[in-house]
Amino acid sequence: MTGGQHNAVRAANRYLDYSSFSRQGLIDQLTYEDYSTEDATFAVDNVAADWNEQAALSAPDYLDYTAFSRQSLVDQLIYEGFTPDQAQCGVDQTGL
Repeated sequence: MTGGQHNAVRAANRYLDYSSFSRQGLIDQLTYEDYSTEDATFAVDNVAADWNEQAALSAPDYLDYTAFSRQSLVDQLIYEGFTPDQAQCGVDQTGL
């Protein structure tokens, strides 16, 4: 593991400690923080993230912010980078 990859993994874990992210959303966040796309992708692929769990954590956050229909919440999670299956799983956890 290179130094950049090591630091990117540390940053990815730090982000996941306090917020929920989709795989793509976390890659985007790390690249925003000036990690290379390659290091960001490596990091995200090497953290112990359960993307279904991340979707389940994200869904209620959106509902705390505003009202969503079931489908619009699924669509929002997909827009945030979750796969359709992950988004469905996340919304299922809300009871919608």
